[in-house]
Parts: sequence; C-alpha cells; structure tokens
Amino acid sequence: MRWLKFMSHDMAIDLGTANTLVYVRGRGIVLDEPSVVAIEMVNGVKKVRAVGDDAKMMMGKTPEHMEVIRPLRDGVIADIDIAEDMIKYFIRKVHGGKKRPFTWPEIIICVPSGSTKVERRAIRDAASNAGASQVFLIEEPMAAAIGADMPVTEPIGSMVVDIGGGTTEVAVLSLRGLAYTTSVRVGGDKMDEAIVSFVRRNHNLLIGEATAERIKQEHGVARMPADGVGQRILIKGRDLVNGVPKEIEITQAQIAEALSEPISAIVEGVRIALENTAPELAADIVDQGIVLTGGGALLSGIDAVLREATGLPVTVADNPLTCVALGTGRALEDPIFRGVLHTA
Repeated sequence: MRWLKFMSHDMAIDLGTANTLVYVRGRGIVLDEPSVVAIEMVNGVKKVRAVGDDAKMMMGKTPEHMEVIRPLRDGVIADIDIAEDMIKYFIRKVHGGKKRPFTWPEIIICVPSGSTKVERRAIRDAASNAGASQVFLIEEPMAAAIGADMPVTEPIGSMVVDIGGGTTEVAVLSLRGLAYTTSVRVGGDKMDEAIVSFVRRNHNLLIGEATAERIKQEHGVARMPADGVGQRILIKGRDLVNGVPKEIEITQAQIAEALSEPISAIVEGVRIALENTAPELAADIVDQGIVLTGGGALLSGIDAVLREATGLPVTVADNPLTCVALGTGRALEDPIFRGVLHTA
C-alpha cells in the first residue's frame, strides 16, 4: 500500500479563525482563503453553498434561507460538522477539485497553545473524517517561530507573539519546546467588534463585520496619531435613529480609541509571559527581542506600543501573514522539527 502514498498530497494546514492556509509538501503554500462557509437550508436540511472566498463575498448579504458562518471561533472549532465540510473542500481544491479514490494525505494542523484536549480532539477528528491518513498537531506559536526563522532548536530563549484572528499566542521558546506560553482570546476579530461597537455607541451607526475589517486593515492604528486626529475616513452603514443608510466621517484617532481595549489585552498577555519567564531565558530575550507574527502584526504602530510597554526590541516578521503556515510546512518537510509535533 505504500505506493498509494505517492498519489497523496501531504499537507500542513494553518486552520485559522479568519483565514485557512494550506501548504503542500514540495509545493509551498497553495491555498489562502477565508475560514468562512455559506450554508443554505434546503427542505429543512443544511447544505454547503460556498466556502472560502466565495462565501466571504456573501457576508451580510444573504437571503433568509441562507447564512454565512465561521466554523472556528477564538482559534477553536465551534461547529465541527461545518469545519469538517470546510476542510474537505480545501483538501479537494488542493487536489484539483476531484474526489480521487486513493489520496490519503498526512496532515499537520496548527492549534492554539491554550486549546483543551477536547478542542484538539475535535480538530483531529475533523481532519481524519476529511480523509487524512495521519493527523499531527503543532502549537501555533511554535509554527510561527519556525516560519519566522527563529532559533527554536537551539538553547537560546526567544519570544514570539502571534496575533491571529481569534487568539494572540504569546510564547517563550527554547530547545524545540515551549518554555512558557499563554493564549489570549483576543485578536483581529475582537478588534473588528471593537470598531463596530465604537461606531454604534458614538455615532448611532450600524456597520457590518466586513466594513469594520476593511477600516482596520486600511486605516487602523495602535496608538494615537501625532496630531491627535490622523486621517479622516468616510464610512457607510445604517442609521440606528432613522433606520436609513447613512455616510459619516470618523478619524484615525477614533479608531485608535476603539482599538485600545483589545490592544491593552495583548500587551497584558505579553507582560504576564515576561513575568513568568525563567531568568536565563529572560536574559536571552533582552538580546533577541520579541518577534511579531500573524495578521495583527500588520496593524500600524503595534510594534511601537509593545516596545514602549516592555522596553525590549520588537520586530515584525518578514511575512507575518504566512509565518504559521510556512512553519507548519517546514515541520512537515524537515525531520529536525518532527519532535515538535503531537498526535492528540
């Protein structure tokens, strides 16, 4: 049966709350799509209508018999059946959209460091039911550190802060292990919710999740602009007083104010990690500094905020959005990293 192995595509999956990236052995990252599924009710039965990019385009625009959901929340599976359908779809897409009979890939999937045994088993079972021959798990901060070319195999302490869609993973690593790790259930999604809440509370305007995400990505700042105002942004939504569509103007300073609470939670997570780090490892971090990965690392000024809060050097990884997927891929291909994988 070993010859069947050559008909499979061993893959590493960064199963993120916001986006799913798939790395295939020998090919690199071949898929990067939103972790979103559109469900349609047909004769009382839920059926998958669209997945990934196609489903995200439908967010906030579906009729009554359809809904768009994210099967992962806070970095873990919230709906295992839908998550399984999503993983199956992505595996088929990697295989060219065909349901080939003899393709049993080995799959490595990232999990938050703070996920429970039950949550890890749900992820493993979803991948197994989707057609994997073997499923291995790797903690997200370890994958992020490998992807950012940090010295995880050496006796040197280093710190990585991976700001994802659902969680922020803070970890101190050394000798292929996590010396200390904490998972803060704050990430890009909480930042989007903070913007929606701020606009609603201060302007009586209801905006959608997609609009909030666009505001964050294009104009988001982690600290107050030097002039106290920054850029002025026009946003559209529904007036909660009159119930009609409306356009208003907000400033970057207001966005910074809206994001202050989730950013404070991330800073606190980093502080707690530093307080619990062994002295010798802490000494290494003074030299090595902190490396930021994940989509949240792209938020303007977040490195400066952490630098001021900790007094340590803080740098953003070269490819923060793909660090976790690249690190998981390296763990799939390079035997030196196999020791960081788990089977359950």
